[in-house]
Amino acid sequence: MNVCIYGASSTALDDVYYRESEKLGEQLAKNGYGLVFGAGNRGLMGSAARGAHAGDGYILGIVPSFFDMPGVIYQDCTELITTETMRERKQLMEEHSDAIVVLPGGIGTFEEFFEIYTLKQLGRVRHPIIIFNINRYYDPLLAMLEHAVREHFLDEEAMQLFVISNSVEEVIETLKNSDQLSDTQYRKYENMQ
Repeated sequence: MNVCIYGASSTALDDVYYRESEKLGEQLAKNGYGLVFGAGNRGLMGSAARGAHAGDGYILGIVPSFFDMPGVIYQDCTELITTETMRERKQLMEEHSDAIVVLPGGIGTFEEFFEIYTLKQLGRVRHPIIIFNINRYYDPLLAMLEHAVREHFLDEEAMQLFVISNSVEEVIETLKNSDQLSDTQYRKYENMQ
């Protein structure tokens, strides 16, 4: 199984984010999961990749050609795919993975999460989606989604399309149960063509 991660490229974060992301990458590798990511050398992406490398795991980086600048691309990928656009990058990350883990991030990570979340609600993907809530970073986002449910902008069942994990151990346990997760999660629009 390959696990795609979305996450920050920032180098200005509290150390806890880097430590937990690196630990996640290492535990993914040690549990036999390949890592699919945006090939970034910095931030949480780079930390997760370094962890996977330390665990002797498979690492697939997918990156747009315009990011090919010194220090930007992680150099120890097992395999590196170059794309022309960000949209193509996201599509290939989705196609090469079996599950998604959302690390803390900024606008790019939010956009990736909401796109895969929407595709899952529409029944276009079956990937388990795990929000790794390091340092309770995503609490405000979850509160916003819960507010959207209360105001009837979002179906209550849509909150079952992802899992919140507050530790690396919870992420790994969720991945181990991902077959059951995919079979039981809500898919109101699964049969839409």
